[in-house]
Amino acid sequence: MSQKTVRLTMAQAVARFLTKQMTIIDGERVPIFGGVFAIFGHGNVAGVGEALYAVRETLPTYRGQNEQGMANAAIAFAKASFRRRFMACTTSIGPGALNMVTSAALAHVNRLPVLLLPGDVFANRRPDPVLQQVEGFGDGTISANDCFRPVSRYFDRITRPEQIIPALRRAMQVLTDPADCGPVTLSLCQDVQAEAYDYPECFFEEKVWVPRRVEPDLDELATAIALLKSAKKPIIIAGGGVLYSEASVELADFAEKHGIPVVETQAGKSALPHSHPLNMGSVGVTGTSASNALAEEADVVLAVGSRLQDFTTGSWALFKNDALKIIGLNVQPFDAGKHDGLPLISDARAGLNRISGGLGGHKADSAWTEKAKVGKAEWLAAADKATATTNAALPSDAQVIGAVQRARGGKKTTLVCAAGGLPGELHKLWQAEEPGGYHMEYGFSTMGYEVAGGLGVKLAKPDCDVVVMVGDGSYMMLNSEIASSIMLGAKITVVLLDNAGYGCINRLQMGTGGANFNNLLKDTHHVTLPGIDFAAHAGAMGAVTRKVASIPELEAALAETAEEQRTTVIVIDTDPLITTEAGGHWWDVAVPEVSERAQVKTAREGYEKALQSQRLG
Repeated sequence: MSQKTVRLTMAQAVARFLTKQMTIIDGERVPIFGGVFAIFGHGNVAGVGEALYAVRETLPTYRGQNEQGMANAAIAFAKASFRRRFMACTTSIGPGALNMVTSAALAHVNRLPVLLLPGDVFANRRPDPVLQQVEGFGDGTISANDCFRPVSRYFDRITRPEQIIPALRRAMQVLTDPADCGPVTLSLCQDVQAEAYDYPECFFEEKVWVPRRVEPDLDELATAIALLKSAKKPIIIAGGGVLYSEASVELADFAEKHGIPVVETQAGKSALPHSHPLNMGSVGVTGTSASNALAEEADVVLAVGSRLQDFTTGSWALFKNDALKIIGLNVQPFDAGKHDGLPLISDARAGLNRISGGLGGHKADSAWTEKAKVGKAEWLAAADKATATTNAALPSDAQVIGAVQRARGGKKTTLVCAAGGLPGELHKLWQAEEPGGYHMEYGFSTMGYEVAGGLGVKLAKPDCDVVVMVGDGSYMMLNSEIASSIMLGAKITVVLLDNAGYGCINRLQMGTGGANFNNLLKDTHHVTLPGIDFAAHAGAMGAVTRKVASIPELEAALAETAEEQRTTVIVIDTDPLITTEAGGHWWDVAVPEVSERAQVKTAREGYEKALQSQRLG
């Protein structure tokens, strides 16, 4: 029996296939692709561009201003959707494609799905070297897009039109796999985009993708239950996997039923409401005093959906109990077994439910639970002091955070940030009450993510009040998606903290004995210091803007612009040196062994002493 076919170009096949991929959200069947971000060039405008035009009513195409920015927005869309939905991005060859490599790494580190469709060179090689082509003197198969290989979960170069059939099927498996999730790059040779092929009609049948919930192995489960029953001082580390599993209710029930305190990673913050009595807040380098005090004593750590990076573990110097055991509850074995952890390979929701059932009525020692609650009360008092209103000429980041929290920190708000000093302060101080209400890209800590990320969140959650907090340094790196947000009617509020330089790294430089050099603008090689009018700059892109001179003025501006329909940018000057003293932990940043500076020698002595606390097992 002959197979029914339809004749399409390869690019048309890609576009049609994407429109047929579905998922189920709240009982409703919806497209799994939220759209395609595109910047066209000679490597994709004729093939992919024509194909996307044909499906523009069912698969919307959004024009970005910068390839990295639009890819960051697409990734933020996936993160805000808890990986249930995602987007695609297409570019020309050469610099347009390479502008997305940083975003691919961001998605790779954070385990977030995005489909990257960069144009590539001619498969037939007739016009070589084509404009923007990178040539390998010793390898004729190389193109610039090979840079995507180490930062893609799956990479394929399409040199024949029929190759797109297995490639797209494999792409969907990776994008929807809870363990293997990450960026997929399909490098589309530009001549092949335009080539026709008789594709089987069954390739374009509608398909529904739902999350796979991996159940725990019974032996691993029994080991984990026995270990938790024997624990005297257990804690739970809530990572991003809790949110992606949509297991917030199960986490709360587990903590309450068994009396185990919960500490949060950057990716896991908001998995448990800030107001929950057993939520101790952030842990590690940017941790609260409540969380870190418990972590230092903990004998059993149930790490749920965390990759246990150095900020979470205090560079593996935070946990000081010699009897410490880690249970790695994770869908990805690579993460579950870190630092000799006892792996429990499972979906977070399923794993928490199975462990809880095995624990029965077992509860942690009441003295341990009460100690946690006392520690939280003490931390909240310190946090309130740090975020209190001030009339200082240059307020701290913490005081700005307090103002934003008071003015716009409701349940319908999502706070977006990524890099600089703000992630540390927000991790400690922001009070998130709804899952996903805290959106921090700190796996790759990508400067320039913030504005684009805010746009992606707004596209995923159009009814949400999206507030972006960003420093002047990060804003300068990538701000152009403000224009995209205005084009799309996707209102975000940007609070821009201007400390005249890279304040976070300046503090790190000072902390490691370095001289103030090349971070704050005043310490750079310069003839004239720039006097950047950030409000005027954002206004030139069409944003509503305010420049405020104090915390009370900031709160008033945030309240006044809450109902504004256009993207709003509010600028405030801040102090580059002040940080919240309470909480925190040492972080391993290598200090030079040899220096002429006494400050560096002193810092090296402290560094060598701190190294003695690191766990090597």
